[in-house]
Amino acid sequence: MNPQPVSSTSLSGPSSFETFLHETGPSAKAILAILLFFSIVSWLIIIAKYIRLKRVQGQSRRFLDFFRKSKRFSEVNTMASQLAETPLTTLFKSGYAELDAQIKAARSDEPATAATTNMRLLIKNISGIERALERAAGAEVSRLTRWLTFLATTAAACPFIGLFGTVWGIMSAFNAIGVSGSTSIVAVAPGISEALINTAAGLAAAIPALIAYNYFMGQIRQMRATMDDFALEFLNLTERNFT
Repeated sequence: MNPQPVSSTSLSGPSSFETFLHETGPSAKAILAILLFFSIVSWLIIIAKYIRLKRVQGQSRRFLDFFRKSKRFSEVNTMASQLAETPLTTLFKSGYAELDAQIKAARSDEPATAATTNMRLLIKNISGIERALERAAGAEVSRLTRWLTFLATTAAACPFIGLFGTVWGIMSAFNAIGVSGSTSIVAVAPGISEALINTAAGLAAAIPALIAYNYFMGQIRQMRATMDDFALEFLNLTERNFT
């Protein structure tokens, strides 16, 4: 007996996923669309934030090396303009601007004599520089944590959105039982399938967002500690040379 040829229709028929989408109700489709939106936006944030933090870490190491080797704040200020990604440059510029403003104010208060021209001017308010550094550090932390709240929202909300789809699918399954009067697997399978798919989709969106959020917050805490250490170094140098 010759084997039956396989028809082209069976080869090019719709996939099981396409069949599932075709048979899924509007409520399940809406839930899947919401979860897909959260997942896509979360992955875009994850990729962009990962690249950004890697660039920040690299520039921070370069800036710290130059800062510790340099002997003049003016040289560091020139270098800071070339490394705009690292928060340390913002801290340095804020502290340097406050220091320069206090030096200019002290110079304007002194009489313009030959003796005072050759004297090293001293600042009177080191706490003003400390406050400037603290304000800059807070602004930079806010900039680094931008969009991370969306990851936290995704991690917290998506499992519950998927759970809502699960409950709705089970309700559909019981409704199918009531309409058909049969408890066979054929009657309840579509509703159970929707329920399981929504649960899986909710977890698939939430788990990467949760892992990425915890990772990024850990990196930002390390960066905050680096900023605090740099602020102390800046204050020590300022106190040693200008007070």
